[in-house]
Amino acid sequence: MIDVAAMSTLGALARANARRKPDGLATRFEGREATFAEFDAQGDQVARALDAEGAKAVAYLGKNSDLAFQLFLGAARAGVVFGPINWRLAPPEIAQIVAGFGADMLFVGPEFIAAVESIRAELPPGIRLVTMEGGQPEWPDFPAWRDAQPAGFPDDRVTPDDVALVLFTSGTTGLPKGVMTTHANLLGQRRQTLGHDLSYDTWAEDEVSLVAMPFAHIGGIGWWVLGFANCAPSIIAREFRPDQVLDFIRDDGVSRMFIVPAALQIVVRDPRAATTDFSRLRHVSYGAAPMPLPLLQEAMEVLGCEFAQCYGMTETTGTICLLPPSDHPREGSPRMRSAGRAMPGSELRVIDPEGNTLPVGEIGEVAVRGGNVTPGYWRNPEATAKTMLPDGWLRSGDAGYMDADGYLYIHDRIKDMIVSGGENVYPAEVESALYAHPDVGEAAVIGVPDPRWGEAVKAIVTAKAGRKVDPVEVEAWIRTRIAAFKCPKSVDVIDEMPRNASGKLLKRDLRAPYWEGRDRQVN
Repeated sequence: MIDVAAMSTLGALARANARRKPDGLATRFEGREATFAEFDAQGDQVARALDAEGAKAVAYLGKNSDLAFQLFLGAARAGVVFGPINWRLAPPEIAQIVAGFGADMLFVGPEFIAAVESIRAELPPGIRLVTMEGGQPEWPDFPAWRDAQPAGFPDDRVTPDDVALVLFTSGTTGLPKGVMTTHANLLGQRRQTLGHDLSYDTWAEDEVSLVAMPFAHIGGIGWWVLGFANCAPSIIAREFRPDQVLDFIRDDGVSRMFIVPAALQIVVRDPRAATTDFSRLRHVSYGAAPMPLPLLQEAMEVLGCEFAQCYGMTETTGTICLLPPSDHPREGSPRMRSAGRAMPGSELRVIDPEGNTLPVGEIGEVAVRGGNVTPGYWRNPEATAKTMLPDGWLRSGDAGYMDADGYLYIHDRIKDMIVSGGENVYPAEVESALYAHPDVGEAAVIGVPDPRWGEAVKAIVTAKAGRKVDPVEVEAWIRTRIAAFKCPKSVDVIDEMPRNASGKLLKRDLRAPYWEGRDRQVN
């Protein structure tokens, strides 16, 4: 039986799970296992260690691991704000985030020690560095750092409204923004959905959750929280690998997972999928990018389980709108192109630029409100004011419409954001990097349809007077400056950018040839 009162803070939830299933498997990662009682005790020691350091905010740069979740729990229990960083970012981007976050400590996975060493001078003065799995003898190693502390920790020092987590997203200006997430954001929706018999959120006692999406994304850390709230074992993958996903399903009895469409495509088209036993797999949640209907039908055929589409964003702590399995007929239906309906405790409406609600069927900006909506951006009141309306509604930046039954259909993006393989890419950030190239005069970055990644980043540039742009050289040059997933997959050179009479760049004209024949401008 779920202890509803424990759905207040992560620390309280961990205590409740330790009482409910003390000997039950909590985490399994590359041969290491921890029961719920052990995981709770490890969280105590981490909380004591952070307390001894006097830490207020800690950052984590690394891939998924059981130790990372221990760190998250300990930080949440001690009232320390936790900020995981996307490990795919380039070192200069990492330094910018750590400095803006104001971290007292940085915990580093073994693959990223060299990257951190390269930016030491750009990190906040006095920041304490800790390795997660060794590799740098001059820094403390996490297990020894944790185990130097005695057992036990007093009751949580936090309230449900305290910030537990900050997830970093690129901004429309190119500067990263930290989305604040409270304990109530993380756990409140679970309280709201109890008793609604939603298959997405009603887990049997023998469920096993696969955590394969990146820890620094709400689709990774948020999915872990959902499994943890249901006291289910978490099988943790260091990173997404399609062959490993198939192994986890076969060998670990995985029954539930969250996956983005690009990753799902890789899994179902892996040759081994034809011989993998999927009988234990009951439910796949997908989101972060639109799912092409043929791919969805293919996945339903191969995996043979129920599917649910999750619409949300980092600012809504993940899912705020759900298309349930009952709206996923094998033969397909027009409704499968929708994002579903609002979850219990959440509200949706479509608004005009002035914030007025638009009629059914009319396209406008999707606005959301509910207990899982962020209180704002970390140390960034200006960005918060631009996104949050005074009455608690959040502007999503997505354009869409509602039908008469309350189903939401996403039509376009009001922001220029590109979603490639589930990663958000803001053109302004890429354009800023391109403008630093000595041969580039002007740069415009757009998203174009891509059969594997949903959308691909394309750069369209002009040359400076007297210079010539080599697209191949530009592609190689920009890879040294920004994360690989943000880099253009192709660079086109044109003579002149299209502009209107007032000189404004017409990106829609640049996009039009690539989206011709499609009824929506997202893929």
